[in-house]
Amino acid sequence: MSNDANCIFCKIVAGQIPSRKVYEDDELLAFHDIAPWAPVHVLIIPKRHIVSMADVTEAEAALLGKMMVLGSKLMKELGVTGGFRHVVNTGRDGGQEVFHLHLHVMGGPRPWAKG
Repeated sequence: MSNDANCIFCKIVAGQIPSRKVYEDDELLAFHDIAPWAPVHVLIIPKRHIVSMADVTEAEAALLGKMMVLGSKLMKELGVTGGFRHVVNTGRDGGQEVFHLHLHVMGGPRPWAKG
């Protein structure tokens, strides 16, 4: 498994930085975001260092599908019933701040939302 010694997410995968894990297997790690944008906000990351969606190839298709399915499963397990969203920021101009592929999955009641 490749990693980047300077990458904060690789350090989380290695256990060098603590996280509030909600899921882990041989390929993926999911944990609560430390600066949530929604009442429930988890990040799903591949354990293998992939810089961004711009670096994904057909070889990662199954992994990306697994990340999407896991996001839906985790929202259900975490009690999100009224909807959620999946977001992947790609590259500096796309808003990516940590250059290790990650999927934001966010949901939960928003007190400012109408209806």
